[in-house]
Amino acid sequence: MKSLRNTALGLSLGVAAASAGYAQELTIAIVNNGHMINMQKVAEAYTADTGVALNWVSLEEGVLREQVTSDTATGGGQYDIINIGMQEAPIWGAAGWIEALEFGADYDVDDMLPAMRNGLSHEGTLYAAPFYGESSMVMYRKDLTDAAGVTVADNDSWDNIKAAAAAMHDPDNGVYGACLRGKPGWGDNMAFVTTVVNSFGGAWFDAEMKPALDSDEWKAAINFYVDLLGNYGPPGSEGNSFNEILALYNEGKCGMWIDATIAASFLEVDGVAYAQSPNAGNPVGANWLWAWAMAVPTGSPNSEEAHKFIEWATSKEYIQAVGNHPDFGWGKVPTGTRSSTYAIPEFQAVAGFAAAEMAAIESAAPEATDIKPYVGVQFAAIPEFPEVGTAVAQEIAAALSGAKSVDEALAASQAAADAIMSEAGYY
Repeated sequence: MKSLRNTALGLSLGVAAASAGYAQELTIAIVNNGHMINMQKVAEAYTADTGVALNWVSLEEGVLREQVTSDTATGGGQYDIINIGMQEAPIWGAAGWIEALEFGADYDVDDMLPAMRNGLSHEGTLYAAPFYGESSMVMYRKDLTDAAGVTVADNDSWDNIKAAAAAMHDPDNGVYGACLRGKPGWGDNMAFVTTVVNSFGGAWFDAEMKPALDSDEWKAAINFYVDLLGNYGPPGSEGNSFNEILALYNEGKCGMWIDATIAASFLEVDGVAYAQSPNAGNPVGANWLWAWAMAVPTGSPNSEEAHKFIEWATSKEYIQAVGNHPDFGWGKVPTGTRSSTYAIPEFQAVAGFAAAEMAAIESAAPEATDIKPYVGVQFAAIPEFPEVGTAVAQEIAAALSGAKSVDEALAASQAAADAIMSEAGYY
Protein backbone atom coordinates (compact mmCIF):
# COMPACT_ATOMS: atom_id res chain seq x y z
CA MET A 1 0.00 0.00 0.00
CA LYS A 2 1.03 3.59 -0.52
CA SER A 3 2.46 5.03 2.69
CA LEU A 4 0.22 7.08 4.96
CA ARG A 5 2.62 9.99 4.65
CA ASN A 6 2.39 10.03 0.86
CA THR A 7 -1.37 9.78 1.00
CA ALA A 8 -1.55 12.78 3.29
CA LEU A 9 0.80 14.81 1.16
CA GLY A 10 -1.33 14.05 -1.88
CA LEU A 11 -4.32 15.52 -0.11
CA SER A 12 -2.68 18.63 1.25
CA LEU A 13 -2.97 22.05 -0.30
CA GLY A 14 0.49 22.96 0.89
CA VAL A 15 2.70 22.70 3.90
CA ALA A 16 2.02 25.28 6.55
CA ALA A 17 5.05 26.98 7.97
CA ALA A 18 6.17 25.80 11.39
CA SER A 19 5.73 28.22 14.23
CA ALA A 20 7.59 28.47 17.49
CA GLY A 21 5.80 27.17 20.57
CA TYR A 22 5.96 28.40 24.11
CA ALA A 23 4.96 26.55 27.25
CA GLN A 24 2.62 29.35 28.36
CA GLU A 25 0.64 29.27 25.11
CA LEU A 26 -1.12 26.52 23.19
CA THR A 27 -2.28 26.76 19.58
CA ILE A 28 -5.40 24.68 19.06
CA ALA A 29 -6.95 23.84 15.67
CA ILE A 30 -10.70 23.26 16.00
CA VAL A 31 -13.64 22.63 13.70
CA ASN A 32 -16.07 25.55 13.61
CA ASN A 33 -19.00 23.63 15.09
CA GLY A 34 -21.04 24.89 18.02
CA HIS A 35 -19.53 22.93 20.90
CA MET A 36 -16.00 23.73 19.80
CA ILE A 37 -16.84 27.42 19.46
CA ASN A 38 -18.41 27.40 22.92
CA MET A 39 -15.25 25.89 24.36
CA GLN A 40 -13.33 29.06 23.62
CA LYS A 41 -15.46 30.95 26.12
CA VAL A 42 -15.63 28.18 28.73
CA ALA A 43 -11.84 27.81 28.58
CA GLU A 44 -11.31 31.39 29.70
CA ALA A 45 -11.53 29.93 33.21
CA TYR A 46 -8.75 27.46 32.36
CA THR A 47 -6.45 30.29 31.35
CA ALA A 48 -7.34 32.21 34.50
CA ASP A 49 -6.51 29.19 36.66
CA THR A 50 -3.34 28.02 34.90
CA GLY A 51 -1.92 31.07 33.15
CA VAL A 52 -1.81 29.10 29.87
CA ALA A 53 -2.93 31.29 26.96
CA LEU A 54 -4.99 29.56 24.28
CA ASN A 55 -4.61 30.54 20.64
CA TRP A 56 -7.64 29.21 18.77
CA VAL A 57 -7.63 28.47 15.03
CA SER A 58 -11.25 27.78 14.05
CA LEU A 59 -11.69 26.31 10.57
CA GLU A 60 -14.47 24.96 8.36
CA GLU A 61 -14.48 21.16 8.43
CA GLY A 62 -12.90 20.48 5.06
CA VAL A 63 -10.23 23.16 5.49
CA LEU A 64 -9.42 21.89 8.97
CA ARG A 65 -8.83 18.39 7.65
CA GLU A 66 -6.54 19.59 4.88
CA GLN A 67 -4.46 21.86 7.09
CA VAL A 68 -4.18 19.49 10.04
CA THR A 69 -3.29 16.53 7.81
CA SER A 70 -0.63 18.52 5.99
CA ASP A 71 0.92 19.94 9.14
CA THR A 72 0.88 16.70 11.11
CA ALA A 73 2.19 14.56 8.23
CA THR A 74 5.19 16.80 7.75
CA GLY A 75 5.90 17.58 11.38
CA GLY A 76 5.19 21.22 10.68
CA GLY A 77 4.55 22.03 14.34
CA GLN A 78 1.93 24.69 13.70
CA TYR A 79 -0.49 23.26 16.27
CA ASP A 80 -0.13 21.90 19.79
CA ILE A 81 -3.61 20.35 19.81
CA ILE A 82 -5.68 19.28 16.81
CA ASN A 83 -9.28 18.26 16.20
CA ILE A 84 -9.42 14.90 14.45
CA GLY A 85 -11.89 12.03 14.41
CA MET A 86 -12.29 8.29 14.24
CA GLN A 87 -11.00 7.98 10.70
CA GLU A 88 -7.65 9.54 11.53
CA ALA A 89 -6.94 8.73 15.19
CA PRO A 90 -6.15 4.98 15.01
CA ILE A 91 -4.22 5.33 11.75
CA TRP A 92 -2.22 8.35 12.83
CA GLY A 93 -1.55 6.81 16.23
CA ALA A 94 -0.20 3.63 14.66
CA ALA A 95 1.98 5.72 12.34
CA GLY A 96 3.42 7.72 15.24
CA TRP A 97 1.98 11.03 14.08
CA ILE A 98 0.13 11.70 17.33
CA GLU A 99 0.95 10.94 20.93
CA ALA A 100 -0.70 8.31 23.12
CA LEU A 101 -2.92 9.80 25.83
CA GLU A 102 -2.78 8.76 29.46
CA PHE A 103 -4.72 10.61 32.15
CA GLY A 104 -5.00 10.48 35.92
CA ALA A 105 -7.44 8.30 37.85
CA ASP A 106 -9.87 11.21 38.38
CA TYR A 107 -10.36 11.42 34.62
CA ASP A 108 -12.22 8.08 34.79
CA VAL A 109 -11.48 6.74 31.33
CA ASP A 110 -13.89 3.85 31.99
CA ASP A 111 -16.73 6.39 32.00
CA MET A 112 -16.07 7.00 28.31
CA LEU A 113 -18.65 5.39 26.03
CA PRO A 114 -17.07 2.20 24.62
CA ALA A 115 -17.91 3.13 21.03
CA MET A 116 -15.96 6.39 21.37
CA ARG A 117 -13.01 4.92 23.26
CA ASN A 118 -12.62 2.03 20.82
CA GLY A 119 -12.97 4.24 17.77
CA LEU A 120 -10.19 6.57 18.91
CA SER A 121 -7.77 3.84 19.96
CA HIS A 122 -5.26 1.56 18.25
CA GLU A 123 -4.51 -1.80 19.86
CA GLY A 124 -6.02 -0.60 23.12
CA THR A 125 -4.10 2.68 23.30
CA LEU A 126 -6.10 5.91 23.25
CA TYR A 127 -4.69 8.47 20.80
CA ALA A 128 -7.41 11.12 20.82
CA ALA A 129 -9.90 12.08 23.54
CA PRO A 130 -13.50 12.69 22.45
CA PHE A 131 -14.76 16.22 22.97
CA TYR A 132 -18.18 15.23 21.69
CA GLY A 133 -19.50 12.10 20.04
CA GLU A 134 -22.36 11.45 17.70
CA SER A 135 -24.33 9.11 15.55
CA SER A 136 -27.01 10.26 13.11
CA MET A 137 -30.80 10.37 13.36
CA VAL A 138 -33.91 12.01 11.93
CA MET A 139 -34.83 15.39 13.42
CA TYR A 140 -38.25 16.46 12.19
CA ARG A 141 -40.93 19.08 12.82
CA LYS A 142 -43.75 17.12 14.40
CA ASP A 143 -46.05 20.12 14.11
CA LEU A 144 -45.59 19.95 10.34
CA THR A 145 -45.98 16.18 10.06
CA ASP A 146 -49.13 16.36 12.19
CA ALA A 147 -50.54 19.14 10.03
CA ALA A 148 -49.75 17.15 6.89
CA GLY A 149 -51.22 13.94 8.29
CA VAL A 150 -48.02 11.91 8.01
CA THR A 151 -45.78 10.16 10.53
CA VAL A 152 -42.08 9.43 10.85
CA ALA A 153 -41.13 6.20 12.62
CA ASP A 154 -37.90 4.79 14.00
CA ASN A 155 -35.97 2.97 11.26
CA ASP A 156 -38.58 4.05 8.73
CA SER A 157 -38.40 3.11 5.08
CA TRP A 158 -36.91 5.62 2.69
CA ASP A 159 -40.17 5.58 0.75
CA ASN A 160 -42.05 6.77 3.84
CA ILE A 161 -39.40 9.41 4.48
CA LYS A 162 -39.84 10.69 0.95
CA ALA A 163 -43.63 10.75 1.37
CA ALA A 164 -43.29 12.75 4.60
CA ALA A 165 -40.88 15.20 2.94
CA ALA A 166 -43.29 15.65 0.04
CA ALA A 167 -46.21 16.29 2.41
CA MET A 168 -44.31 18.96 4.36
CA HIS A 169 -42.70 20.59 1.33
CA ASP A 170 -44.11 24.10 0.94
CA PRO A 171 -41.50 26.24 -0.83
CA ASP A 172 -43.95 29.08 -1.45
CA ASN A 173 -43.98 29.57 2.33
CA GLY A 174 -40.28 28.92 2.75
CA VAL A 175 -40.49 25.37 4.07
CA TYR A 176 -38.54 22.54 2.43
CA GLY A 177 -39.45 18.92 3.08
CA ALA A 178 -35.92 17.62 3.65
CA CYS A 179 -32.64 19.42 4.33
CA LEU A 180 -29.68 17.10 3.75
CA ARG A 181 -25.95 17.48 3.23
CA GLY A 182 -24.83 18.22 -0.31
CA LYS A 183 -21.55 20.10 0.12
CA PRO A 184 -18.65 18.03 -1.24
CA GLY A 185 -16.25 16.48 1.24
CA TRP A 186 -15.56 12.99 2.57
CA GLY A 187 -16.90 14.13 5.94
CA ASP A 188 -19.54 16.46 4.49
CA ASN A 189 -21.92 15.10 1.85
CA MET A 190 -20.33 11.66 1.89
CA ALA A 191 -20.99 11.15 5.60
CA PHE A 192 -24.72 11.20 4.94
CA VAL A 193 -24.57 9.67 1.46
CA THR A 194 -22.58 6.68 2.69
CA THR A 195 -25.26 5.85 5.27
CA VAL A 196 -27.84 5.91 2.49
CA VAL A 197 -25.67 3.61 0.38
CA ASN A 198 -25.14 1.30 3.36
CA SER A 199 -28.89 1.14 3.93
CA PHE A 200 -29.39 0.09 0.31
CA GLY A 201 -26.90 -2.75 0.82
CA GLY A 202 -23.91 -1.07 -0.84
CA ALA A 203 -20.32 -0.53 0.27
CA TRP A 204 -17.28 1.49 -0.76
CA PHE A 205 -15.19 -1.59 -1.55
CA ASP A 206 -15.74 -5.28 -2.23
CA ALA A 207 -14.05 -8.16 -0.42
CA GLU A 208 -10.83 -7.56 -2.41
CA MET A 209 -10.93 -3.85 -1.56
CA LYS A 210 -11.77 -2.94 -5.13
CA PRO A 211 -14.09 0.10 -5.44
CA ALA A 212 -17.74 -0.88 -5.81
CA LEU A 213 -19.15 2.52 -6.79
CA ASP A 214 -20.66 1.29 -10.05
CA SER A 215 -22.81 -1.30 -8.27
CA ASP A 216 -26.57 -1.47 -8.50
CA GLU A 217 -26.80 -0.56 -4.81
CA TRP A 218 -24.84 2.66 -5.29
CA LYS A 219 -26.90 3.58 -8.34
CA ALA A 220 -30.17 3.03 -6.50
CA ALA A 221 -29.00 4.96 -3.44
CA ILE A 222 -27.64 7.96 -5.32
CA ASN A 223 -30.66 8.18 -7.60
CA PHE A 224 -32.86 8.17 -4.50
CA TYR A 225 -30.73 10.84 -2.78
CA VAL A 226 -30.67 13.14 -5.82
CA ASP A 227 -34.41 12.72 -6.34
CA LEU A 228 -35.31 13.33 -2.69
CA LEU A 229 -33.14 16.39 -2.25
CA GLY A 230 -33.73 17.71 -5.77
CA ASN A 231 -37.51 17.63 -5.38
CA TYR A 232 -37.99 18.40 -1.70
CA GLY A 233 -34.81 20.13 -0.57
CA PRO A 234 -33.81 23.80 -0.52
CA PRO A 235 -32.25 25.31 -3.64
CA GLY A 236 -28.47 25.19 -3.71
CA SER A 237 -28.29 22.05 -1.58
CA GLU A 238 -24.94 21.17 -3.15
CA GLY A 239 -23.49 23.96 -1.00
CA ASN A 240 -25.02 22.87 2.32
CA SER A 241 -23.39 20.90 5.10
CA PHE A 242 -23.91 20.81 8.87
CA ASN A 243 -23.62 24.50 9.72
CA GLU A 244 -25.61 25.71 6.72
CA ILE A 245 -28.47 23.32 7.42
CA LEU A 246 -28.47 24.12 11.14
CA ALA A 247 -29.06 27.76 10.21
CA LEU A 248 -31.87 26.82 7.82
CA TYR A 249 -33.51 24.58 10.41
CA ASN A 250 -33.43 27.26 13.07
CA GLU A 251 -35.02 29.67 10.60
CA GLY A 252 -37.98 27.27 10.33
CA LYS A 253 -37.17 26.28 6.75
CA CYS A 254 -36.72 22.52 7.14
CA GLY A 255 -39.36 19.86 7.67
CA MET A 256 -36.78 17.21 8.48
CA TRP A 257 -33.04 16.87 8.77
CA ILE A 258 -31.13 13.59 8.91
CA ASP A 259 -27.75 14.37 10.38
CA ALA A 260 -25.50 14.28 13.43
CA THR A 261 -27.24 13.64 16.74
CA ILE A 262 -25.19 16.48 18.23
CA ALA A 263 -27.28 18.95 16.20
CA ALA A 264 -30.13 18.46 18.66
CA SER A 265 -28.19 20.54 21.21
CA PHE A 266 -28.46 23.56 18.92
CA LEU A 267 -32.01 23.35 17.55
CA GLU A 268 -34.02 26.41 18.53
CA VAL A 269 -37.37 25.82 16.81
CA ASP A 270 -40.33 24.33 18.62
CA GLY A 271 -41.93 20.96 17.97
CA VAL A 272 -38.83 18.95 17.09
CA ALA A 273 -39.13 15.16 17.38
CA TYR A 274 -36.54 12.46 16.81
CA ALA A 275 -36.43 9.08 15.10
CA GLN A 276 -33.77 6.48 14.38
CA SER A 277 -32.30 6.56 10.88
CA PRO A 278 -34.28 5.14 7.96
CA ASN A 279 -33.12 2.35 5.68
CA ALA A 280 -33.97 0.54 2.47
CA GLY A 281 -33.89 -2.95 3.95
CA ASN A 282 -30.41 -2.95 5.51
CA PRO A 283 -30.28 -1.22 8.90
CA VAL A 284 -26.57 -1.99 9.43
CA GLY A 285 -24.66 1.21 8.74
CA ALA A 286 -27.78 3.35 8.31
CA ASN A 287 -26.55 5.65 11.09
CA TRP A 288 -22.97 6.78 11.39
CA LEU A 289 -20.52 6.91 14.28
CA TRP A 290 -18.12 9.80 14.85
CA ALA A 291 -16.35 11.82 17.48
CA TRP A 292 -14.64 15.15 17.18
CA ALA A 293 -11.65 14.52 19.38
CA MET A 294 -8.49 16.23 20.57
CA ALA A 295 -4.99 14.93 19.91
CA VAL A 296 -1.39 16.07 20.34
CA PRO A 297 0.88 15.96 17.27
CA THR A 298 4.08 14.06 17.98
CA GLY A 299 6.98 16.33 18.82
CA SER A 300 4.94 19.30 20.01
CA PRO A 301 7.26 21.47 22.14
CA ASN A 302 4.30 22.06 24.44
CA SER A 303 3.30 18.41 24.74
CA GLU A 304 2.98 18.36 28.53
CA GLU A 305 0.69 21.40 28.64
CA ALA A 306 -1.27 20.08 25.65
CA HIS A 307 -1.99 16.80 27.45
CA LYS A 308 -3.13 18.70 30.54
CA PHE A 309 -5.52 20.85 28.54
CA ILE A 310 -7.05 17.85 26.75
CA GLU A 311 -7.50 16.09 30.07
CA TRP A 312 -9.45 19.09 31.36
CA ALA A 313 -11.44 19.78 28.17
CA THR A 314 -12.72 16.20 27.86
CA SER A 315 -13.36 15.61 31.57
CA LYS A 316 -16.43 15.41 33.79
CA GLU A 317 -15.28 18.74 35.22
CA TYR A 318 -15.64 20.36 31.80
CA ILE A 319 -19.20 19.04 31.41
CA GLN A 320 -20.05 20.66 34.73
CA ALA A 321 -18.39 23.91 33.65
CA VAL A 322 -20.58 24.15 30.54
CA GLY A 323 -23.72 23.14 32.41
CA ASN A 324 -23.15 25.81 35.04
CA HIS A 325 -21.93 28.49 32.62
CA PRO A 326 -24.30 31.49 32.41
CA ASP A 327 -23.99 31.64 28.61
CA PHE A 328 -24.73 27.97 27.95
CA GLY A 329 -26.36 25.67 30.51
CA TRP A 330 -27.22 21.99 30.60
CA GLY A 331 -28.86 21.87 27.19
CA LYS A 332 -25.57 22.89 25.61
CA VAL A 333 -23.15 20.42 27.18
CA PRO A 334 -21.15 18.29 24.72
CA THR A 335 -22.68 14.83 24.62
CA GLY A 336 -21.94 11.41 23.23
CA THR A 337 -18.73 10.86 25.18
CA ARG A 338 -19.42 9.88 28.79
CA SER A 339 -22.04 7.66 30.40
CA SER A 340 -22.16 9.92 33.43
CA THR A 341 -23.45 12.86 31.39
CA TYR A 342 -26.72 11.05 30.72
CA ALA A 343 -27.27 10.48 34.45
CA ILE A 344 -27.06 14.17 35.43
CA PRO A 345 -30.56 15.28 36.51
CA GLU A 346 -30.13 18.84 35.20
CA PHE A 347 -29.16 17.44 31.78
CA GLN A 348 -32.04 14.97 31.74
CA ALA A 349 -34.48 17.78 32.48
CA VAL A 350 -33.60 19.75 29.33
CA ALA A 351 -32.27 17.18 26.85
CA GLY A 352 -35.34 15.72 25.16
CA PHE A 353 -33.06 14.23 22.55
CA ALA A 354 -30.87 12.24 24.96
CA ALA A 355 -32.57 8.85 24.65
CA ALA A 356 -32.68 9.01 20.85
CA GLU A 357 -29.04 10.08 20.72
CA MET A 358 -27.89 7.26 22.97
CA ALA A 359 -29.93 4.69 21.03
CA ALA A 360 -28.31 5.85 17.78
CA ILE A 361 -24.78 5.70 19.20
CA GLU A 362 -25.33 2.26 20.70
CA SER A 363 -26.78 0.87 17.46
CA ALA A 364 -24.03 2.16 15.18
CA ALA A 365 -22.04 -0.71 13.66
CA PRO A 366 -18.48 0.22 12.61
CA GLU A 367 -17.21 -3.38 12.47
CA ALA A 368 -16.48 -5.12 9.18
CA THR A 369 -19.36 -7.19 7.81
CA ASP A 370 -20.05 -9.53 4.91
CA ILE A 371 -21.20 -6.49 2.93
CA LYS A 372 -18.31 -4.16 3.80
CA PRO A 373 -14.87 -5.66 4.47
CA TYR A 374 -13.55 -2.65 6.39
CA VAL A 375 -14.01 -0.88 9.72
CA GLY A 376 -16.05 2.32 9.69
CA VAL A 377 -19.64 3.31 9.03
CA GLN A 378 -19.55 6.50 6.94
CA PHE A 379 -15.86 6.08 6.12
CA ALA A 380 -13.38 3.27 5.57
CA ALA A 381 -10.60 3.10 8.13
CA ILE A 382 -7.77 2.96 5.61
CA PRO A 383 -5.17 5.67 4.89
CA GLU A 384 -6.38 6.15 1.33
CA PHE A 385 -10.01 6.84 2.15
CA PRO A 386 -9.82 10.65 2.50
CA GLU A 387 -8.42 10.86 -1.02
CA VAL A 388 -11.03 8.46 -2.41
CA GLY A 389 -13.86 10.09 -0.47
CA THR A 390 -12.89 13.58 -1.57
CA ALA A 391 -12.85 12.60 -5.24
CA VAL A 392 -16.23 10.87 -5.04
CA ALA A 393 -17.74 13.73 -3.05
CA GLN A 394 -17.14 16.10 -5.94
CA GLU A 395 -18.86 13.76 -8.36
CA ILE A 396 -21.92 13.26 -6.14
CA ALA A 397 -22.24 17.03 -5.71
CA ALA A 398 -22.11 17.37 -9.49
CA ALA A 399 -24.96 14.87 -9.82
CA LEU A 400 -26.98 16.74 -7.20
CA SER A 401 -26.51 20.07 -8.96
CA GLY A 402 -27.46 18.58 -12.31
CA ALA A 403 -24.04 19.10 -13.85
CA LYS A 404 -23.78 15.34 -14.42
CA SER A 405 -26.15 12.43 -14.52
CA VAL A 406 -25.97 9.92 -11.69
CA ASP A 407 -24.51 7.31 -14.04
CA GLU A 408 -21.85 9.75 -15.24
CA ALA A 409 -20.94 10.76 -11.70
CA LEU A 410 -20.63 7.17 -10.52
CA ALA A 411 -18.58 6.13 -13.54
CA ALA A 412 -16.17 8.97 -12.84
CA SER A 413 -16.16 8.06 -9.15
CA GLN A 414 -15.33 4.44 -9.92
CA ALA A 415 -12.48 5.45 -12.21
CA ALA A 416 -10.99 7.86 -9.68
CA ALA A 417 -11.26 5.42 -6.78
CA ASP A 418 -9.84 2.58 -8.86
CA ALA A 419 -6.80 4.67 -9.80
CA ILE A 420 -6.14 5.63 -6.17
CA MET A 421 -6.51 2.10 -4.80
CA SER A 422 -4.49 0.55 -7.61
CA GLU A 423 -1.65 3.02 -7.13
CA ALA A 424 -1.75 2.31 -3.39
CA GLY A 425 -1.04 -1.36 -4.13
CA TYR A 426 -4.29 -2.98 -3.03
CA TYR A 427 -4.42 -4.95 -6.30
